[in-house]
Amino acid sequence: MPPRESISPLPDDLNVATSDVIRERHKLARKWAYLMCHNTYVPLSQDELERQLLDMIAQLVAALREDPLDLEFAADFTERLVAMNCADSVSLRCTVDVLGRGLLLCTELQRVDRLAEKVVSLVGALGACYAEAIRRAVFRQQEELERALIMAVRDARWNLKVSEARFDEVATCSSSGIVITDLDGRFIRANHSFGQIVGHTTAELTKLSLFDLVHPEEAPYLREAYQAVLNGEHERFRHGQRLVRQDGEIARVSLTATVLRDGDDQPRHFVTVVEDGTELKLLQNELSRQALHDVLTGLPNRQFFTTHLESVLRRADPEYGVTLYHLDLDAFSLITGGLGRKTGDLLLIAVAERLKAVLAGEKAMVARFDGDEFAIVVENSPTSPDVLTMVTTINNELSEPVYIEEHGVAATASIGVVNRPPRTMDPSELLRASDMTLRRAKNNGRRQWELFHPEHHDRDRRTFSLAAAMPGAWENGELAVTYRPIVRLSDKEVVGTEAILRWDHPEHGLVCDERCLELAEETGLILALGPWLLRTACEQLRWDKSIPLSVNLTEQQACDGDLVGEVGKVLRDTGMPPERLWLGMPVKALLADKGEAMDNMRLLAENGVKAVALDFGGTSGDMVCVEDLPLHAVRIAPWLTAREPLPGSPVTHSLLDMASLVHLAGAQVIVDGVVSEEKAQWWRNAGADFAQGALFS
Repeated sequence: MPPRESISPLPDDLNVATSDVIRERHKLARKWAYLMCHNTYVPLSQDELERQLLDMIAQLVAALREDPLDLEFAADFTERLVAMNCADSVSLRCTVDVLGRGLLLCTELQRVDRLAEKVVSLVGALGACYAEAIRRAVFRQQEELERALIMAVRDARWNLKVSEARFDEVATCSSSGIVITDLDGRFIRANHSFGQIVGHTTAELTKLSLFDLVHPEEAPYLREAYQAVLNGEHERFRHGQRLVRQDGEIARVSLTATVLRDGDDQPRHFVTVVEDGTELKLLQNELSRQALHDVLTGLPNRQFFTTHLESVLRRADPEYGVTLYHLDLDAFSLITGGLGRKTGDLLLIAVAERLKAVLAGEKAMVARFDGDEFAIVVENSPTSPDVLTMVTTINNELSEPVYIEEHGVAATASIGVVNRPPRTMDPSELLRASDMTLRRAKNNGRRQWELFHPEHHDRDRRTFSLAAAMPGAWENGELAVTYRPIVRLSDKEVVGTEAILRWDHPEHGLVCDERCLELAEETGLILALGPWLLRTACEQLRWDKSIPLSVNLTEQQACDGDLVGEVGKVLRDTGMPPERLWLGMPVKALLADKGEAMDNMRLLAENGVKAVALDFGGTSGDMVCVEDLPLHAVRIAPWLTAREPLPGSPVTHSLLDMASLVHLAGAQVIVDGVVSEEKAQWWRNAGADFAQGALFS
């Protein structure tokens, strides 16, 4: 018996009493031992077997609590089972049944993340290792059996009764079928295990040959294999075969055969060991199915879908092609957050069934990806509906409520569509195109759909490529802090300087400040990059006490709970006076429901920092910010600055009145995007105080 693995200590969990854990493990070991002892031959008492299995359960629990799950121990684990003679399909079925259910219900494992996934992986590994352990055990057993049989035949003239008794003992104790046939394949002897495999009694077997039980398609090949062994071409052979049981069912077995020779070294009989792999094969098929399908909905998973997509593209009709639909359920997190994960799971199952119903008349595959994402590939035909009809049908079907525990829930979908992609397109590239198309659809709101356009795709890929490369560019020194002046419109004197980012990209050239901030905001890098920009600018300008420093924040930065502390630390470390710092926050962030940006602005203003409202448009909400917040200035949105003033235009009248309204609240007006002297003069006449733009850079 292999050396015992060390037993992991019971978990130190306040919610699970130690006595309950021990009792639960004993109960599981008792059930496992009972099924083993009553369904197969084990050369141990039930109490002895239970103690062995209890030790092994502790090993399994320790393995499941590890993250990630380490399956290296599975081989030694199954070797222990085989060493206890638990080496047949019945033992495997009992082991899989007890562990597959018992571990999922084990109280001490309920807090283990992805428990079901780990148990499936563990059972799969045990099944695979079990097969290998049984194979090795059978091979060792066969070797021992062959030696015993050869010795028995050689000594048959002197001790026939002893040799027969020895064979009977080996054959009776074996969980594998053992048969002796003449050179034509007719049965001479067969043990009880073989009779169970083929469903025949010993008396019935005496009237048959081994080839009568082999599937007709495989019988000729098996005869050739036996003949090759008889001719001395091979010492033995091992073949997987299909045997036909008495009830007509197929038994998938592995046959290992060799020749028995007499005292004159002449071949007299064949001895064949038959290993029943029917249930093991079924288990392997089920594990393979689970590896390629979503456990919850039963739909194909991403791996299966990707493989299928490759074959679909190859055989696509040149005229009609295929269409890929990539779906993401709208507001699914609200359903799970409000009604619970169980309701969300039941809704996902309902969505899967409805999608299959919509596509029932088409040659299509529906798959579930991660979370609430689904994918559909349709092999179009002359009768296939067009994209708009299909999208409408899908959302109409999904919008019908599903009643789950008296709650009527429904989920519409945002959909990205790739219609008739090239047959040579790589499946992974096609899925990326559908994912990016879905992303654009979700940006337009809920229950929206978007059709793949190559130019949009290329633009998005460039954007995502830049965003992904930005952290490395910052690390490599490609990002730099530069400055642009803020001038007083009345005399064009420089009254401040604004710190901005510049990215000297080796492929795309200079990336402007606005683009850099958008990319950093998209990836979340801004929360690290923003403080660096502020610190760098303060360090570079702290000795020039004559001019204020302006730094603009993004929405994420403005709402960051650590903003006030971060700004204070930078000012203290660099010695920059707070009153020299103009800190800009977007009006949109200041008007957000939760009010974090407003609170940050008030606290910073109390500490002497000059607050500036960015992207100011003069709406009533914008004016609320001017009136309620301690603003030093507002900066007009660049898109308003870019508009050409028209006589009689309501927008023009609003812009002319804007500066005076802002001045009433004690704030000043900064105009961004001034590119010409005429534009500067117009805003000077409108009452603006300061300006920025290409005219002054």
